[in-house]
Amino acid sequence: MDTTQPTNAASDSSNIVNEIVKLKEKISTSQLPSSLSEKAMDQLQRVEYALRFGSGYSHIETVSKYIDWICDLPWNKSTTDSLDIKKAREIMDKNHFGLTQVKDRILEYLSILTLQQKKNTSDTFSAPVLFLVGLAGTGKTTFAKSIAETLGRSFVRIPFGGLASAIDLRGVSKNQPEAEPGLILKSLKRVGSKNPIVLLDEIDRITPEARAAIMGVLIELLDPEQNSSFVDHYIDYPFDLSSIMFIATANNTNVIPTAVMDRLEVISMPSYSDEEKITIAKSYLYPKFLKTCGLTDENIKIDDVIWHKIARLSGYDPGIRSVERRVEMIVRKVAYKIVNGQGSTFVINESNEKEYLT
Repeated sequence: MDTTQPTNAASDSSNIVNEIVKLKEKISTSQLPSSLSEKAMDQLQRVEYALRFGSGYSHIETVSKYIDWICDLPWNKSTTDSLDIKKAREIMDKNHFGLTQVKDRILEYLSILTLQQKKNTSDTFSAPVLFLVGLAGTGKTTFAKSIAETLGRSFVRIPFGGLASAIDLRGVSKNQPEAEPGLILKSLKRVGSKNPIVLLDEIDRITPEARAAIMGVLIELLDPEQNSSFVDHYIDYPFDLSSIMFIATANNTNVIPTAVMDRLEVISMPSYSDEEKITIAKSYLYPKFLKTCGLTDENIKIDDVIWHKIARLSGYDPGIRSVERRVEMIVRKVAYKIVNGQGSTFVINESNEKEYLT
Protein backbone atom coordinates (compact mmCIF):
# COMPACT_ATOMS: atom_id res chain seq x y z
CA MET A 1 0.00 0.00 0.00
CA ASP A 2 1.29 3.48 -0.90
CA THR A 3 1.36 5.61 2.25
CA THR A 4 3.43 8.48 0.79
CA GLN A 5 0.53 10.85 0.17
CA PRO A 6 -1.04 10.63 3.68
CA THR A 7 2.42 10.93 5.27
CA ASN A 8 3.20 14.05 3.23
CA ALA A 9 -0.19 15.53 4.07
CA ALA A 10 0.36 14.89 7.77
CA SER A 11 3.81 16.47 7.54
CA ASP A 12 2.44 19.54 5.75
CA SER A 13 -0.30 19.89 8.34
CA SER A 14 2.23 19.65 11.17
CA ASN A 15 4.43 22.32 9.55
CA ILE A 16 1.46 24.65 9.17
CA VAL A 17 0.47 24.14 12.82
CA ASN A 18 4.03 25.03 13.87
CA GLU A 19 3.94 28.08 11.61
CA ILE A 20 0.66 29.20 13.15
CA VAL A 21 2.12 28.88 16.66
CA LYS A 22 5.08 31.07 15.64
CA LEU A 23 2.81 33.65 14.02
CA LYS A 24 0.60 33.84 17.11
CA GLU A 25 3.66 34.42 19.25
CA LYS A 26 4.87 37.13 16.87
CA ILE A 27 1.51 38.91 17.05
CA SER A 28 1.41 38.74 20.85
CA THR A 29 4.93 40.16 21.21
CA SER A 30 4.46 42.93 18.65
CA GLN A 31 3.12 46.36 19.52
CA LEU A 32 0.19 46.15 17.14
CA PRO A 33 -3.00 48.17 17.65
CA SER A 34 -5.38 45.91 19.56
CA SER A 35 -8.02 45.75 16.82
CA LEU A 36 -5.41 44.86 14.20
CA SER A 37 -4.00 42.18 16.49
CA GLU A 38 -7.49 40.70 16.83
CA LYS A 39 -7.93 40.84 13.07
CA ALA A 40 -4.67 38.92 12.51
CA MET A 41 -5.55 36.32 15.14
CA ASP A 42 -8.93 35.84 13.50
CA GLN A 43 -7.24 35.10 10.16
CA LEU A 44 -5.07 32.46 11.80
CA GLN A 45 -8.08 30.88 13.46
CA ARG A 46 -9.74 30.59 10.06
CA VAL A 47 -6.69 28.77 8.70
CA GLU A 48 -6.74 26.43 11.74
CA TYR A 49 -10.42 25.74 11.18
CA ALA A 50 -9.85 25.00 7.49
CA LEU A 51 -7.06 22.56 8.34
CA ARG A 52 -9.55 20.38 10.22
CA PHE A 53 -11.31 19.79 6.93
CA GLY A 54 -8.16 19.19 4.90
CA SER A 55 -7.92 22.67 3.38
CA GLY A 56 -6.20 25.90 4.41
CA TYR A 57 -2.86 24.94 2.86
CA SER A 58 -3.18 27.58 0.15
CA HIS A 59 -4.03 30.37 2.61
CA ILE A 60 -1.24 30.06 5.17
CA GLU A 61 1.40 31.64 2.91
CA THR A 62 -0.81 34.68 2.29
CA VAL A 63 -1.69 35.05 5.97
CA SER A 64 1.92 34.52 7.05
CA LYS A 65 3.20 37.22 4.69
CA TYR A 66 0.53 39.64 5.88
CA ILE A 67 1.29 39.05 9.57
CA ASP A 68 5.03 39.44 8.98
CA TRP A 69 4.32 42.79 7.33
CA ILE A 70 2.04 44.25 9.99
CA CYS A 71 4.31 43.09 12.81
CA ASP A 72 7.39 44.63 11.18
CA LEU A 73 5.85 48.07 10.65
CA PRO A 74 6.96 50.78 13.13
CA TRP A 75 3.55 51.43 14.70
CA ASN A 76 5.11 52.99 17.81
CA LYS A 77 8.78 53.37 16.91
CA SER A 78 10.17 56.87 16.41
CA THR A 79 13.55 58.52 16.50
CA THR A 80 14.16 61.40 18.92
CA ASP A 81 14.61 64.77 17.24
CA SER A 82 17.85 66.66 17.75
CA LEU A 83 16.65 70.09 18.86
CA ASP A 84 19.98 71.89 19.17
CA ILE A 85 19.46 75.02 17.07
CA LYS A 86 23.14 75.95 17.01
CA LYS A 87 24.19 72.48 15.93
CA ALA A 88 21.44 72.45 13.28
CA ARG A 89 22.76 75.68 11.78
CA GLU A 90 26.29 74.28 11.77
CA ILE A 91 25.21 71.12 9.96
CA MET A 92 23.31 73.01 7.28
CA ASP A 93 26.10 75.55 6.80
CA LYS A 94 28.63 72.73 6.58
CA ASN A 95 26.70 70.97 3.83
CA HIS A 96 25.30 73.89 1.84
CA PHE A 97 26.39 77.32 0.73
CA GLY A 98 23.71 80.01 0.90
CA LEU A 99 20.06 78.86 0.88
CA THR A 100 19.35 81.15 3.82
CA GLN A 101 15.56 81.08 3.38
CA VAL A 102 15.42 77.28 3.45
CA LYS A 103 17.72 77.05 6.46
CA ASP A 104 15.73 79.67 8.39
CA ARG A 105 12.49 77.79 7.78
CA ILE A 106 13.94 74.60 9.25
CA LEU A 107 15.31 76.48 12.26
CA GLU A 108 11.88 78.02 12.86
CA TYR A 109 10.35 74.54 12.86
CA LEU A 110 12.98 73.31 15.31
CA SER A 111 12.35 76.31 17.55
CA ILE A 112 8.66 75.43 17.87
CA LEU A 113 9.49 71.81 18.70
CA THR A 114 12.02 73.00 21.29
CA LEU A 115 9.45 75.22 23.02
CA GLN A 116 6.90 72.41 23.04
CA GLN A 117 9.42 70.05 24.60
CA LYS A 118 10.39 72.57 27.30
CA LYS A 119 6.76 73.18 28.21
CA ASN A 120 6.00 69.45 28.12
CA THR A 121 2.95 70.21 26.02
CA SER A 122 0.94 67.43 24.42
CA ASP A 123 -0.07 69.67 21.53
CA THR A 124 1.15 68.46 18.19
CA PHE A 125 2.73 70.73 15.65
CA SER A 126 2.50 69.67 12.02
CA ALA A 127 5.78 70.09 10.21
CA PRO A 128 5.60 72.36 7.18
CA VAL A 129 5.61 70.49 3.87
CA LEU A 130 8.53 72.16 2.15
CA PHE A 131 8.35 72.23 -1.64
CA LEU A 132 11.81 72.81 -3.07
CA VAL A 133 11.44 74.07 -6.62
CA GLY A 134 14.42 74.57 -8.88
CA LEU A 135 16.28 73.34 -11.93
CA ALA A 136 18.36 70.16 -11.92
CA GLY A 137 21.55 70.41 -9.89
CA THR A 138 20.45 73.20 -7.57
CA GLY A 139 20.68 70.97 -4.49
CA LYS A 140 17.08 69.96 -3.77
CA THR A 141 17.71 66.32 -2.90
CA THR A 142 20.94 66.92 -1.01
CA PHE A 143 19.32 69.64 1.08
CA ALA A 144 16.53 67.25 2.06
CA LYS A 145 19.20 64.82 3.25
CA SER A 146 20.78 67.60 5.30
CA ILE A 147 17.45 68.28 6.99
CA ALA A 148 17.31 64.61 8.02
CA GLU A 149 20.86 64.85 9.38
CA THR A 150 19.96 68.06 11.22
CA LEU A 151 16.95 66.48 12.93
CA GLY A 152 18.63 63.13 13.49
CA ARG A 153 15.86 61.38 11.55
CA SER A 154 15.98 58.55 9.03
CA PHE A 155 15.81 59.57 5.38
CA VAL A 156 13.56 58.08 2.72
CA ARG A 157 13.45 59.05 -0.95
CA ILE A 158 10.42 58.13 -3.06
CA PRO A 159 11.01 58.97 -6.74
CA PHE A 160 7.90 60.15 -8.56
CA GLY A 161 9.59 60.37 -11.93
CA GLY A 162 7.69 58.02 -14.21
CA LEU A 163 5.38 56.79 -11.42
CA ALA A 164 2.65 55.02 -13.36
CA SER A 165 -0.11 54.28 -10.86
CA ALA A 166 -1.53 55.36 -7.52
CA ILE A 167 -1.24 51.68 -6.54
CA ASP A 168 2.52 52.21 -6.29
CA LEU A 169 1.83 54.47 -3.31
CA ARG A 170 -1.33 52.86 -1.99
CA GLY A 171 -0.45 49.16 -2.30
CA VAL A 172 -2.34 46.14 -3.63
CA SER A 173 -4.92 44.18 -1.61
CA LYS A 174 -3.58 40.99 -0.04
CA ASN A 175 -6.33 39.09 -1.85
CA GLN A 176 -4.75 39.87 -5.23
CA PRO A 177 -2.00 37.74 -6.82
CA GLU A 178 0.42 40.70 -6.97
CA ALA A 179 -0.35 41.76 -3.38
CA GLU A 180 2.17 44.04 -1.68
CA PRO A 181 2.22 47.28 0.32
CA GLY A 182 2.79 50.63 -1.35
CA LEU A 183 6.01 52.62 -1.39
CA ILE A 184 5.09 54.65 1.69
CA LEU A 185 4.77 51.74 4.12
CA LYS A 186 7.59 49.82 2.45
CA SER A 187 9.85 52.76 3.21
CA LEU A 188 8.74 52.99 6.84
CA LYS A 189 9.41 49.30 7.36
CA ARG A 190 12.86 49.66 5.82
CA VAL A 191 13.96 52.50 8.14
CA GLY A 192 12.11 51.13 11.19
CA SER A 193 10.72 54.50 12.21
CA LYS A 194 7.35 56.23 11.85
CA ASN A 195 8.82 59.76 11.75
CA PRO A 196 11.46 59.88 9.02
CA ILE A 197 12.08 62.63 6.52
CA VAL A 198 10.26 61.46 3.38
CA LEU A 199 11.40 63.08 0.14
CA LEU A 200 8.71 63.04 -2.54
CA ASP A 201 11.14 63.59 -5.38
CA GLU A 202 10.19 65.17 -8.71
CA ILE A 203 6.43 65.23 -8.25
CA ASP A 204 6.15 67.11 -11.55
CA ARG A 205 7.38 64.09 -13.52
CA ILE A 206 4.44 61.72 -12.97
CA THR A 207 3.12 60.15 -16.16
CA PRO A 208 0.17 62.22 -17.48
CA GLU A 209 -2.19 59.22 -17.50
CA ALA A 210 -1.72 58.59 -13.77
CA ARG A 211 -1.34 62.18 -12.60
CA ALA A 212 -4.90 62.74 -11.33
CA ALA A 213 -5.02 59.52 -9.27
CA ILE A 214 -1.52 59.97 -7.82
CA MET A 215 -2.17 63.60 -6.93
CA GLY A 216 -5.29 62.43 -5.07
CA VAL A 217 -3.15 60.13 -2.91
CA LEU A 218 -0.57 62.90 -2.53
CA ILE A 219 -3.21 65.24 -1.07
CA GLU A 220 -4.04 62.60 1.52
CA LEU A 221 -0.37 62.13 2.39
CA LEU A 222 0.23 65.85 2.89
CA ASP A 223 -3.01 66.87 4.60
CA PRO A 224 -2.73 66.80 8.43
CA GLU A 225 -6.47 66.15 8.63
CA GLN A 226 -6.11 62.95 6.59
CA ASN A 227 -2.63 61.51 6.94
CA SER A 228 -3.14 60.41 10.55
CA SER A 229 -5.27 57.54 9.22
CA PHE A 230 -3.69 56.60 5.90
CA VAL A 231 -4.95 53.23 4.65
CA ASP A 232 -2.65 51.14 2.49
CA HIS A 233 -4.69 48.64 0.46
CA TYR A 234 -2.45 45.74 1.48
CA ILE A 235 -2.34 46.45 5.21
CA ASP A 236 -6.04 47.42 5.16
CA TYR A 237 -5.75 49.29 8.44
CA PRO A 238 -5.16 53.00 9.24
CA PHE A 239 -1.51 53.96 9.76
CA ASP A 240 -0.58 57.30 11.31
CA LEU A 241 1.72 59.27 8.98
CA SER A 242 1.37 62.57 10.82
CA SER A 243 4.82 62.29 12.43
CA ILE A 244 6.53 62.21 9.05
CA MET A 245 8.12 65.37 7.73
CA PHE A 246 7.38 65.36 4.02
CA ILE A 247 9.53 67.33 1.60
CA ALA A 248 8.61 67.57 -2.08
CA THR A 249 10.74 68.63 -5.03
CA ALA A 250 10.06 69.64 -8.63
CA ASN A 251 11.73 71.44 -11.49
CA ASN A 252 8.64 73.62 -11.92
CA THR A 253 5.04 73.87 -10.70
CA ASN A 254 3.20 74.01 -14.05
CA VAL A 255 1.51 70.61 -13.74
CA ILE A 256 0.94 70.59 -9.97
CA PRO A 257 -2.80 70.95 -9.12
CA THR A 258 -3.91 73.85 -6.93
CA ALA A 259 -5.22 71.45 -4.28
CA VAL A 260 -1.70 70.04 -3.86
CA MET A 261 -0.01 73.45 -4.02
CA ASP A 262 -2.26 74.66 -1.18
CA ARG A 263 -0.64 72.10 1.11
CA LEU A 264 2.94 72.98 0.17
CA GLU A 265 5.27 75.73 1.28
CA VAL A 266 7.11 76.69 -1.89
CA ILE A 267 10.77 77.59 -1.59
CA SER A 268 12.64 78.43 -4.77
CA MET A 269 16.11 76.94 -5.08
CA PRO A 270 18.29 79.60 -6.71
CA SER A 271 20.54 79.18 -9.71
CA TYR A 272 24.21 79.71 -8.96
CA SER A 273 26.48 82.44 -10.28
CA ASP A 274 30.06 81.65 -11.29
CA GLU A 275 31.37 83.08 -8.03
CA GLU A 276 28.97 80.92 -6.02
CA LYS A 277 30.00 77.86 -8.03
CA ILE A 278 33.64 78.58 -7.22
CA THR A 279 32.87 78.86 -3.51
CA ILE A 280 30.87 75.63 -3.53
CA ALA A 281 33.57 73.81 -5.52
CA LYS A 282 36.42 74.93 -3.25
CA SER A 283 34.72 74.80 0.14
CA TYR A 284 32.21 71.95 -0.19
CA LEU A 285 32.84 69.63 -3.13
CA TYR A 286 36.64 69.54 -3.10
CA PRO A 287 36.99 68.61 0.63
CA LYS A 288 34.27 65.98 0.21
CA PHE A 289 36.03 64.25 -2.70
CA LEU A 290 39.41 64.44 -0.98
CA LYS A 291 37.97 62.65 2.03
CA THR A 292 36.21 60.07 -0.13
CA CYS A 293 39.44 59.23 -1.97
CA GLY A 294 41.59 59.20 1.16
CA LEU A 295 43.64 62.21 0.06
CA THR A 296 44.51 65.53 1.71
CA ASP A 297 45.10 69.03 0.37
CA GLU A 298 48.81 68.22 0.57
CA ASN A 299 48.34 65.81 -2.33
CA ILE A 300 46.69 68.34 -4.66
CA LYS A 301 47.38 72.02 -5.23
CA ILE A 302 44.88 73.80 -7.47
CA ASP A 303 45.64 77.29 -8.80
CA ASP A 304 42.86 79.87 -8.49
CA VAL A 305 42.65 80.21 -12.26
CA ILE A 306 41.54 76.56 -12.47
CA TRP A 307 38.58 77.18 -10.17
CA HIS A 308 37.44 79.99 -12.48
CA LYS A 309 37.94 77.72 -15.48
CA ILE A 310 35.79 75.01 -13.85
CA ALA A 311 32.97 77.52 -13.25
CA ARG A 312 33.14 78.85 -16.82
CA LEU A 313 33.09 75.35 -18.29
CA SER A 314 29.74 74.74 -16.60
CA GLY A 315 28.24 77.25 -19.04
CA TYR A 316 24.59 78.04 -18.45
CA ASP A 317 24.06 75.10 -16.09
CA PRO A 318 22.11 76.67 -13.19
CA GLY A 319 23.22 73.95 -10.81
CA ILE A 320 26.54 72.47 -9.80
CA ARG A 321 26.46 69.01 -11.36
CA SER A 322 28.94 69.82 -14.13
CA VAL A 323 31.17 71.58 -11.58
CA GLU A 324 30.92 68.54 -9.31
CA ARG A 325 31.92 66.19 -12.12
CA ARG A 326 35.05 68.20 -12.92
CA VAL A 327 36.17 68.49 -9.31
CA GLU A 328 35.70 64.76 -8.89
CA MET A 329 37.61 64.18 -12.12
CA ILE A 330 40.64 66.10 -10.82
CA VAL A 331 40.73 64.19 -7.53
CA ARG A 332 40.17 60.85 -9.26
CA LYS A 333 43.00 61.40 -11.74
CA VAL A 334 45.40 62.44 -8.98
CA ALA A 335 44.45 59.36 -6.96
CA TYR A 336 45.32 57.19 -9.97
CA LYS A 337 48.69 58.88 -10.40
CA ILE A 338 49.55 58.42 -6.71
CA VAL A 339 48.62 54.73 -6.72
CA ASN A 340 50.55 54.34 -9.99
CA GLY A 341 53.69 55.64 -8.29
CA GLN A 342 53.93 58.90 -10.25
CA GLY A 343 54.31 61.12 -7.19
CA SER A 344 52.57 62.24 -4.02
CA THR A 345 51.86 65.93 -4.69
CA PHE A 346 50.38 67.36 -7.87
CA VAL A 347 49.83 70.95 -8.93
CA ILE A 348 47.01 71.71 -11.34
CA ASN A 349 47.50 74.94 -13.27
CA GLU A 350 47.05 76.42 -16.75
CA SER A 351 49.95 74.45 -18.18
CA ASN A 352 48.38 71.04 -17.44
CA GLU A 353 44.65 71.83 -17.08
CA LYS A 354 43.64 69.81 -20.14
CA GLU A 355 45.10 66.68 -18.55
CA TYR A 356 42.79 67.02 -15.56
CA LEU A 357 39.67 68.74 -16.91
CA THR A 358 39.02 66.67 -20.04
